[in-house]
Amino acid sequence: MNQDILFADLQSWDSERQAVCFPAQQAGALIRCWVRLDWLEKKAEMALTDEAAILAAFAEYRFDLEELAESSIDEENFNQDGEIIIG
Repeated sequence: MNQDILFADLQSWDSERQAVCFPAQQAGALIRCWVRLDWLEKKAEMALTDEAAILAAFAEYRFDLEELAESSIDEENFNQDGEIIIG
């Protein structure tokens, strides 16, 4: 685990993007990380139809998501807006 990348215990559902945002911080820079709903549904093996269920699934897979985000940050796999997208 990269000690230079920190994750706050924050997450929020964005219904327009159909994704959960969870922030990371590296060298003082805030990096918005996103996991798409379809990724969460695939991992949970069920449809997630409300915000509470979506955030519960996110919490269940948070460790895996942070590892994936760390790898993407280390590999500089940012989108055009400087964000990390999983899924």
